[in-house]
Amino acid sequence: MSDSIMARIQSEREQNKLNTGSANLKTPAYYQLRKELHSQLLNEISPEDLSGDINQNEIKQQISQIVHALAARQGIPLSPEQKSMLISELTDEVLGFGPLEPLLRDDSISEIMINNYKTIFIEQGGRMSKLKEVIFEDEVHLLHVIRRITLRIGRRIDHSSPMVDARLPDGSRVNAIIAPLALDGSVVTIRKFPKKALLMDDLVGFGALTKKMASFLAMCVKGKMNLLVAGGTGSGKTTLLNSLSSFIDNEERVITIEDSAELRIHSYIDHVVRLETRPANAEGQGLVTARDLIRNALRMRPNRVVVGECRAGEAVDMLQAMNTGHEGSMTSLHANTTRDTLKRLETLVLMSGLDLPLKTVREMIASTVNIIVLQSRFSDGSRRVKQISEIVGMEGETITSQDIFVYKQTGLDQNGKIIGQFMPTGVLPKCLGHLRAHGMEVPMDLFAPENTQQAPQQPPRR
Repeated sequence: MSDSIMARIQSEREQNKLNTGSANLKTPAYYQLRKELHSQLLNEISPEDLSGDINQNEIKQQISQIVHALAARQGIPLSPEQKSMLISELTDEVLGFGPLEPLLRDDSISEIMINNYKTIFIEQGGRMSKLKEVIFEDEVHLLHVIRRITLRIGRRIDHSSPMVDARLPDGSRVNAIIAPLALDGSVVTIRKFPKKALLMDDLVGFGALTKKMASFLAMCVKGKMNLLVAGGTGSGKTTLLNSLSSFIDNEERVITIEDSAELRIHSYIDHVVRLETRPANAEGQGLVTARDLIRNALRMRPNRVVVGECRAGEAVDMLQAMNTGHEGSMTSLHANTTRDTLKRLETLVLMSGLDLPLKTVREMIASTVNIIVLQSRFSDGSRRVKQISEIVGMEGETITSQDIFVYKQTGLDQNGKIIGQFMPTGVLPKCLGHLRAHGMEVPMDLFAPENTQQAPQQPPRR
């Protein structure tokens, strides 16, 4: 270890009173020391030690011994707190994803947004905040972590392929984009998911919807209605889709199709086959799209097909699956209102390349999609089911729908929290006969407006 680094540590330790534990332990010299120790550590731990079945306790013990030996051999003045921190951070570097590991372990964090190696934001409880601490040493360090993430799932990221979607071992979704597309440094966005899949009762407890709404959606899933979950980015579409899947009969064969596997339907149902798309390799070969997987899934005798999200022409294949004996299928897409959802779905079908008249596309949607569940993220960070609508048919060339449940926002409280109310509209769903034919007992008070004895009426359709 160079004398200059040792001198810097001594100076900063005295300046910040590190021996009293009253100041920040992570000084610039500390980062330089960690970098050099990491390099030496990799020379002493062979690649064979990190392959196959890794005994993490043994590796951590080995790292501890190396840190103490190097510090003692070179006379590096480290406080006990610094030694403990170094061991923990070096263990994360060797066995995990470096400085991301503490953030990934924190269950209160739902999203990690890295704008560059110096600027990192996290989301906790629906609120976004900036990390005060710089956790990456430099751009090279961040890029090293990104490449480690992608290599673990057999994908790559480099100048010829500067964007990638990946997932971590815990199921978290990762999107990374590097230079030359990212102008200010590599950008990483990590969407974390609860370790325990949330059930519908959990969502009711969180105030995302009411028991009446949950009961109706449960009957729709059990009654094999085709459902579409719509909403904006980060509104909770995947979480809701997972919760809805818990009502699928365990004996049914379900095939899920996703770009990055996020759905946890297999935690509810035994007979689940999970499929994931694949990008092209360096030679531009091997691309497998969602359309390819949906078409193949129809040859696998599914009872239901669940597509994590429709983004392009696979929408037409999904609609065909719903319309050819695979009732009760589900998917999600980005949209902000029921009408926007229908327009978005029309656009995605037209992106398939099929030369279909717009009226034919709308008739296909009207005859296939039964229920649209609109999920929304509000200004206070809360996520709620904003609307449950039923597709009722066509009037001329227009798809008609009716709202069954809606959420009405009435204001904000002193803390900026949303004030509002979930309300049945009083409309009797057209699908009642279908649900009863599938053995559902549908109580009429489910749809009665709150605080009124008035019987549900059929309003004009829109």
